[in-house]
Amino acid sequence: MELVFGTYPSWSHLVVRLGLGVVFFAHGSQKVLGWFGGPGLKGTIGHFQKGMGVPPAAAVVAALIEFLGGLSMIVGFLARPAALGLIVVMAVAIAKVHAKHGFFINFSMTPGKGHGFEFNLVLIAMALSILIGGAGAWSIDHLLIPWGGD
Repeated sequence: MELVFGTYPSWSHLVVRLGLGVVFFAHGSQKVLGWFGGPGLKGTIGHFQKGMGVPPAAAVVAALIEFLGGLSMIVGFLARPAALGLIVVMAVAIAKVHAKHGFFINFSMTPGKGHGFEFNLVLIAMALSILIGGAGAWSIDHLLIPWGGD
């Protein structure tokens, strides 16, 4: 139980967790619900199939990991398992989409060139911080299993 829920009530982990949660909840909402101008689940499945050759079931799993993982980060519940899922999704995104475009984001919007993997790498680092140290302060995980009996 402590391996999943245990966390030191760190304020820095709260900041990292909330930042990560907002980013993934927003992107997951686009993919699953069509919020914020997103395609919704049907559009996401189609894009993943046509653009990357990802089977529909895997597209649904990835979209749900982003959506539910983001929500998990925001409330701090099951943060470590969610962080692991987000790391896997970002590693696959790097391998299938971003690595071929190099490191940097395409801020100049050069036609025919996508974004590199720098943003994905930052998200992986943030998720790795939560995976290692737990959800931090103001988390449901900390309420369930307080670190060091505090």
